[in-house]
Amino acid sequence: MRFLSVVLLFGILSVQADAQTHPDFWNDVQVIKQYDKIYAPPKNPILFTGSSSIRLWGNLAEQFRGYTVLNRGIGGAVTRDIDRYVEDIILPYKPRQIVLYIGENDILKAPNGDTVFVAFQKLFQHIRAVLPDVPVAYISIKPSPSRAQFLPIVTRANELIREYLATQTGTGFIDIYPLMLDKKGNMRPELFREDKLHMKQEGYDLWYKKIRPFLIKQ
Repeated sequence: MRFLSVVLLFGILSVQADAQTHPDFWNDVQVIKQYDKIYAPPKNPILFTGSSSIRLWGNLAEQFRGYTVLNRGIGGAVTRDIDRYVEDIILPYKPRQIVLYIGENDILKAPNGDTVFVAFQKLFQHIRAVLPDVPVAYISIKPSPSRAQFLPIVTRANELIREYLATQTGTGFIDIYPLMLDKKGNMRPELFREDKLHMKQEGYDLWYKKIRPFLIKQ
């Protein structure tokens, strides 16, 4: 085990050294690939991917026990990053279903929700082109207190993505947005860590209850 750890560490350091000449998150993807060579991923999993809200879901497999799930989130990713690496972090696993949480980081530079939607549509069509029969479920962008000023963009993007997925087969729109508001429609800071962006376990517990009915039975 110690030898494997040394090999993995060496590989990570090598990847990081090479990453300067590659696109964003190339190093993260190479680390995932090296990890998969040492620890074989499950066959035909329900694949969760997207940005840090997926990557930081540490007990994902435990919560969804009874399902074969795999976490391949990339912290800090925007939609075009996941689109860029579809052949690296989605296609090789031959997933039975894909669950996406992506778009929240896009809002930092997007002029409006339509721009976020266009990026999502491109990603979705890419996935459909390579995995035409695999169901896709999308988790709506959450209301994060640290990004309150972007909520009009968030709600517009969620609305457009919901409407678009309703026209597609084998899709689901998992609306966690209202769950993360109180009865008065205010955001709930208690669900978040100190940065008011990443969730505590209480937030993930809400997600779990909403997501589970959308998953394919095994």
